[in-house]
Amino acid sequence: VQLQAFGGGLVQAGDSLRLSCATSFSRYSMGWFRQPPGKEREFVAAISWRGGSTYYTDAVKGRFTISRDNAKNTVYLQMDSLKPEDTAVYVCAAAPSVLDPRIVGDYRLYRYWGQGTQVTVAS
Repeated sequence: VQLQAFGGGLVQAGDSLRLSCATSFSRYSMGWFRQPPGKEREFVAAISWRGGSTYYTDAVKGRFTISRDNAKNTVYLQMDSLKPEDTAVYVCAAAPSVLDPRIVGDYRLYRYWGQGTQVTVAS
């Protein structure tokens, strides 16, 4: 398995979920993207391969936390205080390069993509 995301589900507004991404890429920067229904894919968060640098889109700052456990080859996205607008298919992706903060949200940086997991937040 190169990339596989799981942990999605149906929750109520204000609830929490933790997504996991099993990855074969231990020295890659990792990102989470999401695609809301009827909308374009959008960047959510990213983390450097050592885990020392993290990046978030403004819409999730203070509510979502990206982390990784390289010993387990897993990247996590802890999502708290979920809102209905967080409803989307969430996908993890791997970037073979060091992340440039100026373009960390550019999907073209990410070479490998996993299948998504659906997150639905009911109001």
